[in-house]
Amino acid sequence: MNLTEDKLDATFAALADPTRRAILRRLTGGAASVSALAEPFAMSMPAVSKHLRVLQRAGLIVRGRKAQWRPCTLNAKPLKQAAQWIDQYRKFWEESFDRLDAYLKGLQAKRKKHAK
Repeated sequence: MNLTEDKLDATFAALADPTRRAILRRLTGGAASVSALAEPFAMSMPAVSKHLRVLQRAGLIVRGRKAQWRPCTLNAKPLKQAAQWIDQYRKFWEESFDRLDAYLKGLQAKRKKHAK
């Protein structure tokens, strides 16, 4: 496995959890403290910190330090890389659906021809 695949694996593993996706969604509005990110969840601060560490290891967030405030910010670059990887398969499925559509239109044309 190469470095790019490792990063992609880490990104998808981080995105697999709904709590982590909710944290990322919250960070699209700007930097937030750990306590602000933890607020909507019924879990302990250590549990939230574990989620943040997973996101940080995946490169999806950056944790800073400004005096007593430790803001978390979104880093969307790994999401872009994941979207590009997924896009390869979107093209495959679109081409498959186009072939299926052409096949079905051919069947409909045959059905109309035999109905006459």
